[in-house]
Amino acid sequence: MAKIFYSLAGEGRGHAARVRALVERLKHRHEIVIFTSDDAYDFLAPLYSASSSVRVERIPGLRFHYSGGEIDLVKTAWAGLDYRWHLADLVAGLRRRMLVEGVDLAITDFEPALPRAAQELGVPVLSIDHQHFLVAYELSSLPFDLRCYANMMAIAVNAYGIEPDRTVVSAFYRPPLKSGYSDVIQIGPLLRPEVALATPRDGDYLLSYLRPATPPHVLQAIRAAGIETRIYGLGPRPDEGCLKFRPIDQRRFVADLAGCRAVITAAGNQLLGEALYFGKPVLALPEARHHEQLINAHFLRHMARGDFLPLTDLSADRLRAFLDRTDQYRGTPCDTQLDGTPKALSVIEQMLSPLPLPCPAPTAA
Repeated sequence: MAKIFYSLAGEGRGHAARVRALVERLKHRHEIVIFTSDDAYDFLAPLYSASSSVRVERIPGLRFHYSGGEIDLVKTAWAGLDYRWHLADLVAGLRRRMLVEGVDLAITDFEPALPRAAQELGVPVLSIDHQHFLVAYELSSLPFDLRCYANMMAIAVNAYGIEPDRTVVSAFYRPPLKSGYSDVIQIGPLLRPEVALATPRDGDYLLSYLRPATPPHVLQAIRAAGIETRIYGLGPRPDEGCLKFRPIDQRRFVADLAGCRAVITAAGNQLLGEALYFGKPVLALPEARHHEQLINAHFLRHMARGDFLPLTDLSADRLRAFLDRTDQYRGTPCDTQLDGTPKALSVIEQMLSPLPLPCPAPTAA
């Protein structure tokens, strides 16, 4: 049994879903301590509160700040500067923990403190995230403004972290790698056990995952379309006609995702990947100024598995027009080529031992 420290960004639930997909397969043979913040901590901590092999601990983290339903770049930047000011103390604390507990491997999903502490102690570092696509992927198919953003953010991603021993990028799309990045390992989405075990079917309702800062007109547009829509991410509230609001419950969410007619969602990589794995047509709603979501949305359209509209542009007529085209977007259910979990587990075991263990079949937690 090895000791693994695993850190992840706390913004949203995509990072947490990726980490859980791997931890569920690793926890039976390794001891794992997870370090995270905000949404990811709230999602993961209750799942492992009674576990004997997994601990979840809260650390400071970065997050987006919103004003008027849009990302506030100034507030987000100031929060980042404040975080950077305290980063050295966080690294020092994690370094002390690693010395006391004896760690065999540090894994990071776009969290900067743990890999720095591990590197200082000579502990191997594995990066498994989505954000490194900005550094390693050939993105010439994107519009000019998004290519400029990607080039700028590639510098920021490199500055944010450290040079890991191995880099794995998880994405639902797989363009060529840039020259000089041939050692980067490309995999599909990391599927939670519930997703891997679910049986998809075509229901008569829509599934929607929206962020709390979603403008009111989005709900008005969905309601005006007149189709039952099960909405996650906005918290529990009374139903409004065809709008059925659901609290976050991962088993129920996966069941609704597997059984829906189509998906209307913020354009995060993880949920887009899970929806495509089930063969679902997707209408992505990237947020204004959220360039990573816009890039995901462009690749979704390029793959002909869905379409996108800026969040601010959704209307009932545009939603109906998308629904009229869902048959042309539908994919093969349970496309195993989209599941990057077995490859990621293989890389982890290779870094822990020269003789990697076989990947077990997923089991529901």
